[in-house]
Amino acid sequence: MNTDPSGPIYRKALARLLLDVLIRAGLILALAMLCYRIFSPFLVLMVWALILAVTLYPVHQMLAAKMGGRQGWAATLLTALAVALIVVPSAVLVNSMGDSVHHLIDQAQQNTLQVPPPSPRVAELPVVGPKIHAYWQMAHDNLPELVKTLQPKLGDLAKAALGMVASIGLGILAFVAAFIVAGIIMAFGKNGDRASRAIFARIVGVERGEEFTVLSVATIRAVAQGVIGIAFIQAILVGLCLLLAEVPLAGVLAVIVLVLGIAQVPALIVTLPAIAYIWMSGDYDTVAATVNSAVLFVAGMADNVLKPLMLGRGVDAPMPVILLGAIGGMATAGIVGLFVGAVLLALGYQIFMSWVADNPEVTPPVGDSAPTAVD
Repeated sequence: MNTDPSGPIYRKALARLLLDVLIRAGLILALAMLCYRIFSPFLVLMVWALILAVTLYPVHQMLAAKMGGRQGWAATLLTALAVALIVVPSAVLVNSMGDSVHHLIDQAQQNTLQVPPPSPRVAELPVVGPKIHAYWQMAHDNLPELVKTLQPKLGDLAKAALGMVASIGLGILAFVAAFIVAGIIMAFGKNGDRASRAIFARIVGVERGEEFTVLSVATIRAVAQGVIGIAFIQAILVGLCLLLAEVPLAGVLAVIVLVLGIAQVPALIVTLPAIAYIWMSGDYDTVAATVNSAVLFVAGMADNVLKPLMLGRGVDAPMPVILLGAIGGMATAGIVGLFVGAVLLALGYQIFMSWVADNPEVTPPVGDSAPTAVD
């Protein structure tokens, strides 16, 4: 019997074994690609649901404790409150915008739309003032003629506005759906916690798996709390600016800014119409209108400055790592990337620092412990 490892029998067995491994690996890869293709339409929704579930789980557990440990009822109540908090103000805002647009279209069709004359101070605005004043005066003198001259541009503007409104509506619906899925995840939170710990333990080992699970949860909650804190701060800033500018319904508009901020919808949706009101009401002089407009615009954009300052506090990873992950993730994948990028970069940092610390050629001094990833 031929027992030579380099003989044809062993080479044939090795080739057959290699072929089996390649075929199995190919089938697993094909199955993974098919699963991803089927699941990809729901990927963003499920990521949002997971983020919301991880963030709200402590609140869910508190409600469940007060309800006699009923996990399902606590999840249902929390989901209903969250959906109502998002849907009601959004519906009021969208309904108000729809009524205003419908009224404007009716007036334009019946040729009863009247544009007030422009204030002379509009022409005093730097750079764009004279042009705005000329168009405004033309709209006051002969609105139908102005509409005819601007018809191509108005069509493109209407399409862009319709697309923006549709995008906002779809975003709100997706957020509501994510809350509903998050409620289901929270109802089975203990099973999900065990599963996530088992997955991390299988990938990086039992010891590191526990650490990575805690790090991932802490990062998601820290970023989410930063988002909510930023929404509160921005709502307060916008509310104070609206009060100082004496814009009607300043309190209601501030609440709408708060809800939109939590839902990650830009506050400019509220501040820009307020700025338009300031200029069109005729109750402000040029200096006051300019100052109030500038302050409201800055307040509407404040979240872009506050996010890098507040995200990731309390996470067992350096602040620059969380900050870079959040900013890079948001630039790559939008608002979801804010969370995913921070978690991925934090995990990558921990893995890299663990590899650096586990250097067999470096012997720590006597009495000193070996460096860890969080030192």
